[in-house]
Amino acid sequence: MLLKPSPWVVRWSHLLEPGAPVLDVACGSGRHLAWFAGRAHPVTGIDRDIALARQNVPGAKLVAADIENHPWPLRVDAKVQTFGAVVVTNYLWRPLMDTVLESVAPGGVLLYETFAMGNASVGRPSRPDFLLRSAELLSTCAALDVVAYEQGYLHDPPRFVQRIAALRPPGDGTKLLESARCAL
Repeated sequence: MLLKPSPWVVRWSHLLEPGAPVLDVACGSGRHLAWFAGRAHPVTGIDRDIALARQNVPGAKLVAADIENHPWPLRVDAKVQTFGAVVVTNYLWRPLMDTVLESVAPGGVLLYETFAMGNASVGRPSRPDFLLRSAELLSTCAALDVVAYEQGYLHDPPRFVQRIAALRPPGDGTKLLESARCAL
């Protein structure tokens, strides 16, 4: 089975430090796990059903969990486990957003792409609960340094999306946005 990663994720993969551990939230078939594992990143995927990911990315650490109805399982000493990158695509559960952001380690990367308002006019999801409001990712990621952000319509397949590539400041005064790491 050919696993095609999101072009947005591919485009901004260079933001990750070499060998940075990657978390894929709602990993589905494991397409992003496969992408990052192929680039020598240790990968962890979490989803309600991990069967396809296990089949497609046998070397991944996979966690089967209902993250919408149960406590976040990825913890170390009662604190949310952090990763050098957190990837979320085609998934939105607002009560989990703070945990997703908290999972990005200092100096780490958030790559997030999901459906936005307007999508109901072209397909599913169509419920507002599963569609980002205008500029919602920007406001949600206010504590991060935004490298790239887009909101709008994509043709193939037809959908409205928001997507962001952002870095958590390392906390040591380093200006990541002023480094070659943030090349466009």
